[in-house]
Amino acid sequence: MSEQTEQTQSGVVIVGAGMAGVQTAVALREQGYTGPVTLLGAEPHQPYDRPPLSKAVLLGKAEDSAFDVDFEALGIGLRLGVEVTGLRADVREVDTEAGPLPYDVLVLATGARPLTLPGSDGVPGVHLLRTLDDAARLRPVLAEAPPVVVVGAGWIGAEFATAAREAGCAVTVVEAAERVLAGAVPAEVAEPMGNWYAEAGAELLTGARVASVEEGRVHLADGRTLEAGAVVVGIGARPATDWLAGSGVELGPDGSVTADARLRTSVPGVYAVGDCASFPSARYGERLLVHHWDNALHGPRVVAANIVAQDAAETGPYDPVPYFWSEQFGRFVQYAGHHGGAEQMVWRGDPAGASWSVCWLQGGALVAVLAVGRPRDLAQGRRLIEAGTALSPAAVSDPEIPLKSASA
Repeated sequence: MSEQTEQTQSGVVIVGAGMAGVQTAVALREQGYTGPVTLLGAEPHQPYDRPPLSKAVLLGKAEDSAFDVDFEALGIGLRLGVEVTGLRADVREVDTEAGPLPYDVLVLATGARPLTLPGSDGVPGVHLLRTLDDAARLRPVLAEAPPVVVVGAGWIGAEFATAAREAGCAVTVVEAAERVLAGAVPAEVAEPMGNWYAEAGAELLTGARVASVEEGRVHLADGRTLEAGAVVVGIGARPATDWLAGSGVELGPDGSVTADARLRTSVPGVYAVGDCASFPSARYGERLLVHHWDNALHGPRVVAANIVAQDAAETGPYDPVPYFWSEQFGRFVQYAGHHGGAEQMVWRGDPAGASWSVCWLQGGALVAVLAVGRPRDLAQGRRLIEAGTALSPAAVSDPEIPLKSASA
């Protein structure tokens, strides 16, 4: 029997009103679910998209990035400013600051929380950039163009440094690792990307650890002191799942909800989607935790299909080709796939140039591609990854040959 036919008036409760939560609610209606749908958001704001926060919203080119969704017309109950504090699966209730809320089916879409810099809590001038309120606090600061210190040279650090330079700020980026994007791409790929900082007029300090932060200053472990009208911390994020402690929902070592191939959790009637959930990938032979917009867009359709389906066998497993993009220092960077187990890396083009790509092959087939200013490589590469097409490394290495024509 389907979970839809077992619905009572409690219906589906979705915890988290970011991209994953909103898209789950919309997908339920699109796929014919007619029961009650309640969407809980911890923030008081109308649900919004996050990528513009580090770009248009931060620089004052847009006031917000609210989703263009008519929740009322779709019959979606939107409850904002509601923090969920616990889950009691035995009675199918979630605890909130406003009291318990029953559910028939629960969807966990709580996303991730940014990691904070130890010792920086409460220090004036220290910022994160994850929420609309974060962007609202930072926007007037950037407008004054103070010297800015960015802690972390990952994707968000590079994007914020880009915006700060555009606003006219002197920017110093501090990275504890010896290179940029240390956890994301190999050293030889990170090297040319690290050169972009200086080209944009930002100072990059790698192998530099922050010892302490005080108002107006950042002290490094090697004794250097950096003046800072603002400090922005971008050192990663962790799934927002602390509230699930003791609930019976299985969590991984990284704090992510351990979902199955249909995004079901270890607790009956509870699903997980987006940044807070890992899922098994048959394509890559390992469990993936994907903290990117595209995952939060497509995973909800699988969750909705499984809630609505009469038979779980009717719905396929969730096994996407991960995808994300980043706009930094005047370049459009795109990535598709997962290169962790790749046997061979092949360059396409000169990494010192304006546009180039890197392809990763496993067993002769393309498993991942990173494209800088080469959107056609990305689009074609993504389709080749999905198809598992074997490619000729020699043809792949020729940037004049379209990837779709590089088959072995």
